[in-house]
Amino acid sequence: MKTKRDFLRIWDLSSKEITFLIERAIELKSGIDANKCPLIGKSIGLLFEKASTRTRVSMEVAIYQLGAQSIYMSQKEMQIGRGETIHDTAKVLSRYLDAVVIRTFSHMNLIEFASHSSIPVINGLSDIHHPCQALADLMTILEKKGHLKSIRLAYLGDGNNVANSLIEAASVMGMDLSIACPKGCEPNPDVFKKANSFKKSRITILKDPGEATHKADAVYTDVWVSMGQEKDAPRKKRKFKNYQLNADLLSNAKKDAIVLHCMPAHRGEEITDDVIDGPQSVVFDQAENRLHIQKALLEFFLT
Repeated sequence: MKTKRDFLRIWDLSSKEITFLIERAIELKSGIDANKCPLIGKSIGLLFEKASTRTRVSMEVAIYQLGAQSIYMSQKEMQIGRGETIHDTAKVLSRYLDAVVIRTFSHMNLIEFASHSSIPVINGLSDIHHPCQALADLMTILEKKGHLKSIRLAYLGDGNNVANSLIEAASVMGMDLSIACPKGCEPNPDVFKKANSFKKSRITILKDPGEATHKADAVYTDVWVSMGQEKDAPRKKRKFKNYQLNADLLSNAKKDAIVLHCMPAHRGEEITDDVIDGPQSVVFDQAENRLHIQKALLEFFLT
């Protein structure tokens, strides 16, 4: 029997495994094995605390196309929302399902669930990590640039879960990453410190977005205010006003630089319409790639 593994953060995979997953996702995107259903007869739960468009739809479609069935479970509709323990929920769902994808506020709750689960647990998003998104980002960069090693990636904005996962991805795959954010909005310090110990890439945290984007191959941004942080919106918007990805800031990057955004985008805040809809934008290819990378991921963990 295959040993149970979880995917809670990028560092749960080796560089070799990430390369395999990206190559497999590109194969699946091309239509290879379109009629094969390697997960037929399996049931995969989607346990979501947070609202979702891309994660839910891409996961449900991926599961269907692989021949399995998805079961969407909102916390509001589950007993866990009425006080049942994570321990009990994990134990019970392990008896019914073959894997579970969790989209949650607390990464610690995700770790606790995985520790009591006998089936694979996949992080669909937590407050510290967004690993499925980072895999799709790597896939998109490879498609557009032809390689990952020594790519110069600039990230502008809040040091959130997306930034943390990009740091882990860069450290494993040998990309150089510059993160520009105001003081007090830096990524997780433990992630940053450990990533730099890998010595495969150069990861820096800067205050100046112009310096971060200088001669970048790819420029990435995300919303300034994540779900659950709405009360801090006015303060954050003031702090981030100089970090907007607009045409002037993009001009610091290479002429053939690509623009990335994990979406949803707050147009006119962290990114302007002319940039997200411009010729350098690959954000909709990036969104599509969530589907293909998750098919590869589910196949990898469940076959």
